[in-house]
Amino acid sequence: MAASKRRRRTVGVVLAGGVGTRVGLETPKQLLKVAGKAIIEHTLAAFEATAEVDEIVVMMTPGYVPDIEAIIAARGFRKVVAVLEGGVTRNDTTKIALDHLGTEECNVLFHDAVRPLITQRVIRECVNELRNYDAVDTAIASADTIIVVDSSGEIIVDIPDRSLLRRGQTPQAFTLSTIRKAYELAWQDPAFSATDDCSVVLKYLPDVAIKVVEGSEHNMKVTAPVDLFIADKLFQLSSSTVAPLSGPAAYGEALRGRVAVVFGGSYGIGADIAVLLEEYGAGVYRFSRSTTDTHVEDPHEVEAALSKVHGDAGRIDYIIVTAGVLTTGPLSETDDRTVAEMIGVNYVAPVQIARLGAGYLEETAGQLLLFTSSSYTRGRAGYSLYSSSKAAVVNLTQALAEEWTDLGVRVNCINPERTATPMRTKAFGVEPAGDLLDARVVAQTAVDVLVSDVTGQVVDVRRPAPTVAARSARPAGAAEAVEEQVEMQEAEAEVEAALEHESP
Repeated sequence: MAASKRRRRTVGVVLAGGVGTRVGLETPKQLLKVAGKAIIEHTLAAFEATAEVDEIVVMMTPGYVPDIEAIIAARGFRKVVAVLEGGVTRNDTTKIALDHLGTEECNVLFHDAVRPLITQRVIRECVNELRNYDAVDTAIASADTIIVVDSSGEIIVDIPDRSLLRRGQTPQAFTLSTIRKAYELAWQDPAFSATDDCSVVLKYLPDVAIKVVEGSEHNMKVTAPVDLFIADKLFQLSSSTVAPLSGPAAYGEALRGRVAVVFGGSYGIGADIAVLLEEYGAGVYRFSRSTTDTHVEDPHEVEAALSKVHGDAGRIDYIIVTAGVLTTGPLSETDDRTVAEMIGVNYVAPVQIARLGAGYLEETAGQLLLFTSSSYTRGRAGYSLYSSSKAAVVNLTQALAEEWTDLGVRVNCINPERTATPMRTKAFGVEPAGDLLDARVVAQTAVDVLVSDVTGQVVDVRRPAPTVAARSARPAGAAEAVEEQVEMQEAEAEVEAALEHESP
């Protein structure tokens, strides 16, 4: 057990020394882009955002240190204290990192840079377990049966008990004195060979207990070409969150004097966003077909709106697009007008607004905020145009976040659950209290995203899971009837997540 439970300095060592030969490229795989960012950028962001991590040291492939330093400078990662060239082998790289850390006791977490889906939860648990243990590993249970074969690789010789097997991941965490001592003994062994750090502790310090922290199936290692595709999809489908500011005064300080343009701001979430921004001191300009006769899919009308705002206010910090329209039915029975309207408002409009707004946002290092729906994850019968257009918005968000990095412009997307708005009531009638999100909650999340520094993120807004007491409080038979209705209308309910957006 660790000798002291006092708060120790924690250093995250991000191991980025590999080259992407197995993904078919000469460029280090940690520099390849996934979901609009270099793989290592996602990894560093997770460690940067974890309060329990004090410092970050990056071990980079020789010759590519400037590339990492450029990413750190662009993203403003404050916790990165050193970027060092790695060694020829993983063990050589570890030695360089240990030499850099010196002798003062601290916690050290070794993490593969090419595991970009690492979560703050896993990092935090690794650090916390070092209060009681000197070594910690991250692992997940094996869903597959593991077999042991003979030297030919063709004959099974053993099938271990799967319940005792785990699939190792990173981070691997240690007190500095423990991992240093293990390697000092290892380096004296002529036959020393290891592919990870916990195996070094296990072999050379067998009396040290290695605690296992539950990892995540998503905490995959990008190794093969298909991993790039899988990681990108996992990022696309993952639920991102942003932390709210400390209170109204903080929002006022962040937003006072800023100028926002809301396309689709006459009612629903768009209107609530506008009200919140105004309450926090921002200047807000609302455009919609019903109030200003602005057709969001028409580039001439969009340009006229943006030009007017810039002429009046002298700047544009935020462009928010909540306008949307939904018509359901088989595609073969959909007329030309409906096709044009659905694609025009739901997809062409964000494209045109982004294209025409980029220059204004570059002047202020501002943000474009789009809206999608939970239906973007897969197409459903009757919602082909809506689902596909909302998926296109997510892809547009990620693409623009990457394109506009050098412009200093952020692009994000809100994905709200079905929400209580006048349009939803018109479409579905009055629904049970508590089954829908309050539009103001979605609006507040949108404001939180606007004042954050995230980019390329799809931010989910969901209702808290209902308690048993809340479910049982419904009249007898009502809960079952509601649940049956929800199941039968699941597709409708999901795609209605964006119905708070203004329909032209």
